[in-house]
Amino acid sequence: MISLPCFRPWLALLLPCLLTLADLRADEAQRIVEDAAKFKLNVKANPALPTLYLVGDSTMKVGTPGQRGWGDELARFFDPTKINVVNQAIGGRSSRTYQTEGRWAAVLAALRPGDFVIVQFGHNDSSPVNEDPPVTAKTRARGTIRGVGEESREVDNILTGKHEIVYSFGRYMRRYVEDIRARQATPIVLSLVPRNAWKDGKVVRSRPNNYGEWARLVSESTGATFIDHNEIIAREMENLGADQVGPLFADNLHATPAGALFNARAAVAGIKSLPGAPFAAYFSAEAADIPAFVP
Repeated sequence: MISLPCFRPWLALLLPCLLTLADLRADEAQRIVEDAAKFKLNVKANPALPTLYLVGDSTMKVGTPGQRGWGDELARFFDPTKINVVNQAIGGRSSRTYQTEGRWAAVLAALRPGDFVIVQFGHNDSSPVNEDPPVTAKTRARGTIRGVGEESREVDNILTGKHEIVYSFGRYMRRYVEDIRARQATPIVLSLVPRNAWKDGKVVRSRPNNYGEWARLVSESTGATFIDHNEIIAREMENLGADQVGPLFADNLHATPAGALFNARAAVAGIKSLPGAPFAAYFSAEAADIPAFVP
């Protein structure tokens, strides 16, 4: 069993201060795809330092009131005089649409040898690959083919109006790994964060035959670094208990500010467990009390 006792003191202090913002929340996943031309890459704080980029969806970065992505809490655990942490995640994206909108190309253009990239997708990949007209506020057309195979499907994308070949989740994830390595940077694949869903007293994991497992399979097939964020968070949720984790969630998936910090600490626990300790020199004092995850 994982032991992260340091989670509880800050949680006890923070939870009484949280406000109920349910009336202000909007489902981040319900937004129509934004104009990619408006996308601007976040500026690195110090271009002379290596950079840790975060690429993902609304569980990593979110703009909905009352919610917060764990990627926006991660920087505090790293020394800004030694490494930049740049969160390039955006809500509503799948492993596919982050690439097709040109966002991934922008990150790649900024990558330099020695940088790191954390990639975490899955929650939006289960959306429809394409949909029939008319286009409404609920039209998605952002899904991927389930699994890690080489299957493909040709569509005329209802949202973009473009002909597109859609691939499997695994194929898109492999592209991230390959592209990062081609720029002499280090890819780190994370399994997706769990929902606040329980069965028989246990948090429901994203396996078998689901996106968490497929992320692991991509890592194994490519030799990329893998952090089972899904498992780390799920174990600590179970340590707290189903009746205590409610304040961590704004809905059954997206985190409150307390939940974002909870998930970021879990990510640090996973990072500390990596063979060779590649981030040992980069942690801030705030990361000192977080033990490495023990599978």
